[in-house]
Amino acid sequence: MGVAATFAVAGEACAGVLGGSGNLARGAHGDTPYAVLEQLGRVLVEVENEYVDAVDRDRLVNGAIRGMVSELDPHSSYMPPDQFQAFQSDTEGEFGGVGLEVETRSEQLIVLAPIDGSPAERAGIQSGDVIVSVDGRDPGAESLDKLIKRLRGAPGSRVKLAVRRKKAADLLTFDLVREIIRVPSVASKLLVDRIAYVRIKQFQEHTHGELLEAAAKLRARAGKIAGVLLDLRSDPGGLVDQAADVADEFLDGGIIYTTRHRGQIVEEVRAHAGGAFAFAPCVVLVNQYTASAAELVAGALQDRRRASVVGERTFGKGSVQAIVALPGGAGMRLTVARYYTPSGHSIQADGVHPDVAIETGAADAISYREKDLEGHLAPELPQGSGAAGKPKSIITIGDAGVFAPTGGSDPRNVPDDPSKGNDAVLKVGWQMLRQAAAPTTNAP
Repeated sequence: MGVAATFAVAGEACAGVLGGSGNLARGAHGDTPYAVLEQLGRVLVEVENEYVDAVDRDRLVNGAIRGMVSELDPHSSYMPPDQFQAFQSDTEGEFGGVGLEVETRSEQLIVLAPIDGSPAERAGIQSGDVIVSVDGRDPGAESLDKLIKRLRGAPGSRVKLAVRRKKAADLLTFDLVREIIRVPSVASKLLVDRIAYVRIKQFQEHTHGELLEAAAKLRARAGKIAGVLLDLRSDPGGLVDQAADVADEFLDGGIIYTTRHRGQIVEEVRAHAGGAFAFAPCVVLVNQYTASAAELVAGALQDRRRASVVGERTFGKGSVQAIVALPGGAGMRLTVARYYTPSGHSIQADGVHPDVAIETGAADAISYREKDLEGHLAPELPQGSGAAGKPKSIITIGDAGVFAPTGGSDPRNVPDDPSKGNDAVLKVGWQMLRQAAAPTTNAP
């Protein structure tokens, strides 16, 4: 299965940016860090003086810090200045680049779609194009992360792409000038019978605002929305405050989630009255790549009986990372809490269980979830009710190809009547929603 460039399996539920306190706190055994720092210093001196070749002190220290933090769990990490800057660009939804969403598939770099208004779209690059060279280099020889860095760059700089297109006899070349690219996180489309399709790709700084803009445009076309298909498939998560604001628009009060640190509730987030989508029937679509903050939204709507969840059991990342700004431009993601759905269910290493499970029936289906990651935080037992329950029904399909691609459904490819498409999860959610919205859709 391909790995999309805009997709990170272990998407972070980020609690905000914190500054380093600078305190030398006592450890679990009551001792200060001085003894540990002294040992680290002795090792550093020995390596610098005695190692067979000259060493770079910054590289050694960064490696030591990175190793210390990464030992905690798969989602805590130290980021040197360049990585921290790239991370901030991703959460802000802006970066210098050419405006392409790509994925690796069968060792090929495939264009999923050009971003609207980007240099790539204006130049004529199309969905399905295969990128065969980036500045003369074979993309098959590099990891996806390195390819993304190569495509991105300072605004005004140039990058040359060669692509292979179906039915084109020769390779097509594009000499593109990078610009500041703003990646929208919300896409929407009005389907027949005034049913809204809303896809959230990731929770970024402007996601809530984009959702409200989408709601206004949908209402302007529909008058009154009869139902909402909320597609969170392959949404890796992101900023937890944005996820809470999105959930708030589908609820009319009550708990959205609680956060616990070392067993103690430290935060309870509640919805307000009058959300933009608070009353229309709703179905949430999920898959095993729905992670972190996206699971928080799905679990909240499911537990509050606000929506039915359709698809696969989700990834199971129920931890919250604080973003700590460090001296010199570096940063750190640090797991600081677990979050819980309204029923008290901890999603960690368990996930949200759909009300209607869609299965392929394939014996060799690959599972890649939080519980499969080495060093993951263990699930908490006993679990709460709600999201932890068994599916109300299971639908088995014979062909895995009728699932949407890893990146979820692009609204441009969603048929006005999903029952005529080949996306099984979308089709089931659509049929459920039409039944729930029948009195509204049949109204004059």
